[in-house]
Amino acid sequence: QVQLAESGGGSVQAGGSLRLFCAASGRTFSSYDMGWFRQAPGKEREFAAVISRSGARTYYSDSVKGRATISRDNAKNTVTLQMNSMKPEDTAVYYCAAHWGSGNVLTAATSEYYYWGQGTQVTVSS
Repeated sequence: QVQLAESGGGSVQAGGSLRLFCAASGRTFSSYDMGWFRQAPGKEREFAAVISRSGARTYYSDSVKGRATISRDNAKNTVTLQMNSMKPEDTAVYYCAAHWGSGNVLTAATSEYYYWGQGTQVTVSS
C-alpha cells in the first residue's frame, strides 16, 4: 500500500513558477510509475505528467509540455513537479498518483492509477 501527500501549491501570477511535491509512504515506492494529474473547477481530472519507476522516462500532456518537469527521488520516496511560465488555465487542484509498473509503457489514463493523494490547490492569476 502507498499513501501519498502533496504539498507546494499556492497562488502565483501568470508567468511565475511553482514546485509541487509528493511524499509517499511504503517500501515499494520504486515499483510504481508516478503521475501528476489536475482538476479544474467544473472539469474532469486530467493527466499532466508521469515518470517511470527508475526515473529514466517521462511523458507530458501537451498542455504542460515544455513548461513542466517531473522528477523523483526513490531514496526519499518523493516526486516533484516543477511548473514554469504558468498560465491562468493551470489553475486546478493537483494530485499525485501511483501506478503499479508492470511494463515499459507509461500511462496517462486516470483509471490506471490506484493510489491518490488528497491534492494541493494551485491558483494562477492574470
